[in-house]
Amino acid sequence: MTLLITGASGFIGRHVCAQLTHHHDILAVLRQPDTQLPALRQQVNALGGQGERLRAVQGDLDLPGLGLPEDLAPPQAIIHLGARFAWELDRETAHRTNVAGSLAVAELARRHGSRLVFISGFMLENREHLQRLGITSDDPEQVDWQAVYRRAGGYEASKLEAAIRVRALAAASNLDLVEVQPATVAGHSHTGTLDTAQPLFALLDNLASGRLAMAPGSPQHWLPLVAVDHLAALIAVAATGDTVPQRLLALDPDTPNLQGLLAIAANTLGRRAPQRHLPIPVLAALLRLPGMPRLMNTWPEALHFIQPTRFDTASTDAFLAQQGLTRPAMEAVIAASARWYQQYRRDQPDLYPA
Repeated sequence: MTLLITGASGFIGRHVCAQLTHHHDILAVLRQPDTQLPALRQQVNALGGQGERLRAVQGDLDLPGLGLPEDLAPPQAIIHLGARFAWELDRETAHRTNVAGSLAVAELARRHGSRLVFISGFMLENREHLQRLGITSDDPEQVDWQAVYRRAGGYEASKLEAAIRVRALAAASNLDLVEVQPATVAGHSHTGTLDTAQPLFALLDNLASGRLAMAPGSPQHWLPLVAVDHLAALIAVAATGDTVPQRLLALDPDTPNLQGLLAIAANTLGRRAPQRHLPIPVLAALLRLPGMPRLMNTWPEALHFIQPTRFDTASTDAFLAQQGLTRPAMEAVIAASARWYQQYRRDQPDLYPA
C-alpha cells in the first residue's frame, strides 16, 4: 500500500510516518523536498521507523491543486495532517491554507478514489460550543462564517470550517472519508517528547515559570489530551484498516481535570501546584488587556479548549479494542511530558537562564 501524507514533517506527522513505514511506502508532500526529506528520514529512523521507505513530492497547501504533478500515481489513502497553526491568525491566511488547502486534498482523494483520513479536532464533538460560535447546521452554506471567525479566532474557525466543508464534499461524492478528531497532543507515552508549539508545552512552561498561581476554570474544567504515539497509531490504522468508523475521537476520557493535570506536572517539576481556580470569564477579560497575552504566555483563543464538557468515546473505544490498541495511562504521559520539558529547559540555558 502506498500512502500520501501532508504535514509529514510536523510533530504528529513524523510519528505517523514512523508507524506506517514498518509496512508501507509513504509519499510525503513537502514544500522543499531536497532539504526536508533527508531530515525527515533521520527523524523517522530515530522514532523507530524505516526512513528509506519515505519518498517526497513537491507540493504546497497554499497552491492551486496543491502544486502537485498531474501524473501523480493514485495512492490507496491520503492522510491530511497539514495545517497552518498560530494564535491570532488572520482569516484570509487561515482560510487559504486550512480550508481551501483541505478541500484541494479532499478533491485529490475523490479524483483518485483514495480513502481520505482527515485530521480535524475534538471540539467538533462539543455541540454546545459549536452553538455558541453560531454553528447550528451541518450545511456549511447555512453558517455565518464571518461571525464564527470573529468569535473563535482564525485557527479554530478555519479548522471547523474545513471539517464541515470536507464532510459536505464527501457526502456529495461518496468519498471514503475517515475523520480523526484529536484532543490536545501530549508527549510520547514513554519518552515524553513534546513539540514546543503544542499548547501543553506552554502550560508546562507557565507552571515551571511561576505564571500559574491559579488553575483556569473550575474543578469541572479539563484539557483533554492524547499521547502523540497513541494518536499516530490510531491514524495509521485509520488509513490502512478494512472497516473504519467515519469518525474517531482521539481523546483520553481519563485525562484528569486541569487542576489534577497541573498537580501531576508540578510534582515532576518540583513546583507548587495551583490550589485555587480563576474563572474563565475573568481570565478572558484579563487577556483582553493590551500586552497581557504575551506577558502571561496565554492566548484568548486557547481558552476555548479548556472546557467542562465530557465526551462519548464509545465508538472509538470499540475500534481500539478491535485493533488491539490500548491508551497509555494519561497520568504517566503527563509526568513523562513534564520530565521531557524539564530536560529541554536544562538544555536551553539561553532561553532559561538560572
